[in-house]
Amino acid sequence: MNVELGIFVERDGLPAVRLERPFAVGAEEVWRALTEPNRMAAWFPSPTVHIEPMVGGRVDFAGDPYAEDHSGTVLEYDPPRRLGYTWGDDELLFEIGRRGEGCVLALTDVLEGREAAARNAAGWDVCLDELAKLLSGGTPSGPHDGTATDWQARYDAYVAAGMPSGAPLPDGGDPG
Repeated sequence: MNVELGIFVERDGLPAVRLERPFAVGAEEVWRALTEPNRMAAWFPSPTVHIEPMVGGRVDFAGDPYAEDHSGTVLEYDPPRRLGYTWGDDELLFEIGRRGEGCVLALTDVLEGREAAARNAAGWDVCLDELAKLLSGGTPSGPHDGTATDWQARYDAYVAAGMPSGAPLPDGGDPG
């Protein structure tokens, strides 16, 4: 897929990456893909996710080959517009806005440290490509499948564009 790279931003003084994707479906359909466990399994890094649907609720993550199973806390829950929760040492914020007949999804990952920016942005690009397959009626294989977008190529593009890098990479790769 040919998509624009995400950008490095600050959110409340903390380093973050922000990615946007337009979709030809309504906000409610995107919301279901962000909150229903069977749909999240198609695109999210942890194939098993359960979200308690309220601010302060618990979020459980399991099955990510690059992370330990863990729990987070729902920080924002405003269907079908805003969803935020902690994810490891990061915070994820999903914002859905209407655009024409469809909508746009903005994902902001507030990072534990700047050096994770290129790594995480590349990972979210892969995940959002899988989400696009799901929402367009295709058959996503999940972000860890060999048929998913080439993470390394996306990471290299972020580094070349000047996105902060240097965090440990999946599979012990060299962060450059």
